[in-house]
Amino acid sequence: MSSGSAWHDAGALDTAAGAAGRGAESADAAGRLAPDTVEALAAAGFTSAFAPAGQGGAGATFEAVTRAVAAIGEGCTSAAWLASLWAYNGRFSAFLPEEGREEVWAKGPGTRLVSSMVAAGVEAEEVDGGWSLSGRWLYVSGVEFADWALLSSAPPREGDRSIRVFAVPRDSFTHEESWSTLGMRATGSHTLLVERAFVPRYRSFVWDDMRRGSLPAPAGSPAHAAPLFAVNGLTFAAPVLGAARAALRLVEQHLGKQPSGARAAARETARIAYTRAACEIDAAALLLARVAATADGGGLAEDGAAVRNHRDATLAVELLVGAVDRLFHVTGTRGQATSHPMQRIWRDVHAAGSHAALQFEPAALAYTQRLIAA
Repeated sequence: MSSGSAWHDAGALDTAAGAAGRGAESADAAGRLAPDTVEALAAAGFTSAFAPAGQGGAGATFEAVTRAVAAIGEGCTSAAWLASLWAYNGRFSAFLPEEGREEVWAKGPGTRLVSSMVAAGVEAEEVDGGWSLSGRWLYVSGVEFADWALLSSAPPREGDRSIRVFAVPRDSFTHEESWSTLGMRATGSHTLLVERAFVPRYRSFVWDDMRRGSLPAPAGSPAHAAPLFAVNGLTFAAPVLGAARAALRLVEQHLGKQPSGARAAARETARIAYTRAACEIDAAALLLARVAATADGGGLAEDGAAVRNHRDATLAVELLVGAVDRLFHVTGTRGQATSHPMQRIWRDVHAAGSHAALQFEPAALAYTQRLIAA
């Protein structure tokens, strides 16, 4: 694979997108992605996109990963979610000390990392050489397919230097099937369990360093050094962008059929709704493109750029959710049928859009904080 904007192999990405699309309906029904979809995502290079360079990282850009994840999302939002998290969890691993990075990536760039900062009842007792870790972590997407997990010692709080992230191998954790939701059903975001696992010091880092993008020298690249909330919105917004584009295509097909009866009378209204949704989706894509370009081009050093990125990503998702609502309404009763993909997309987009990282209100408060402090 080449680096930068051409990080991925186009053929492998097309194969992964095709597998995701073909398996989307059955994945939604079963509540898990099919193994062939998971393998295709790995073959497309999502695991190595942001892996540290010394551990086989592909040197991807935020723009390239966003575009590739959205392409998967046009077929299956849950598959795109997993692909995106694999990429961004690889980025998180750059904050480990060198020995820890080498151990986590020992099997190569195909290593599958999951993460959770939603800690529940965690005990991290300091022992000789590290910690004894026990606890539960919620919403660990892709845990069934994981090689390693990055787990916080407590729910993160800005500026709190006591909260650590631990790298735990597959043989030290299990999972409990707890994910049963209206949308994003196939992400497999189950509860991860650890019981008295030893974590050496070199397999841990301070969460606040990741928040600020403060890397251990000489690890990582500018992509790794980006502050968490300056780029974290891309992780979860890119699958939604792909899903919204899929919904737009469904309505294009819907409008291409000659209407009759009440549908004929509402045809102009439907065309207007479709056009507005298309504009909203394009506008969201442009916002996300600016978020990625700012991070890729070194623009995060500019005053206010990081909080603007966070603002833009959350607003983009609001636009996408609204667009899918319009499109869902256009398809009417047909789109609500359990056999119709529109209702799955509608459920997925609303579920994904509720993620904590995509809420506009905290982003807006952070964006305006400079005005209050001035």
